[in-house]
Amino acid sequence: MPKFAELKRELRKAGCYKESEGGNHEWWFSPITNERFQVGRHDREEVKKGTEIEIRKKAGVPKRR
Repeated sequence: MPKFAELKRELRKAGCYKESEGGNHEWWFSPITNERFQVGRHDREEVKKGTEIEIRKKAGVPKRR
């Protein structure tokens, strides 16, 4: 499972960017899907599979192989 830091790196490469920060999450925006979505703030924490799928879906970023 990837860590949040790795997932955020992929999101940035795809053109997504962080809009704001909350308590446990950051709000990101994807120009691909034109949607806002939440991403965990704890970079060293592993991303659960279902969470990763949902973030990638909202961001329009396919899973890497």
